Amino acid sequence: MTHLLFSYGTLRQPDVQATLFGGPVPTDDDSLVGFRLDWVRIADPAVIAASGSDRHPILRRGEPSDVIAGSRLSLTDDQLAAADDYEVDDYRRVEAALASGRRAWVYVSSDTAD
Repeated sequence: MTHLLFSYGTLRQPDVQATLFGGPVPTDDDSLVGFRLDWVRIADPAVIAASGSDRHPILRRGEPSDVIAGSRLSLTDDQLAAADDYEVDDYRRVEAALASGRRAWVYVSSDTAD
């Protein structure tokens, strides 16, 4: 099964995709409306090693005028599970409508209400 995952941060990086997915994955530009970008400090050494940073972007609910540019990744079941394992407890995966009209999973702040 193919899963769409909207990425606005490290999951778009080639080195992170190589580490998590075994190489590049099919990707299309897209955007997400109604969220704002914030930052979180990561303590997990494996995540820091994969991304090269302890500071990662995170999404929180925003205004209807807020737009986050990013990428829509097409992932297999195993790749989506790898992305879930990569994201730390500060994030949770929710389904959202993208500007393209497609629905995709997206990682948002774990304190963001549905």
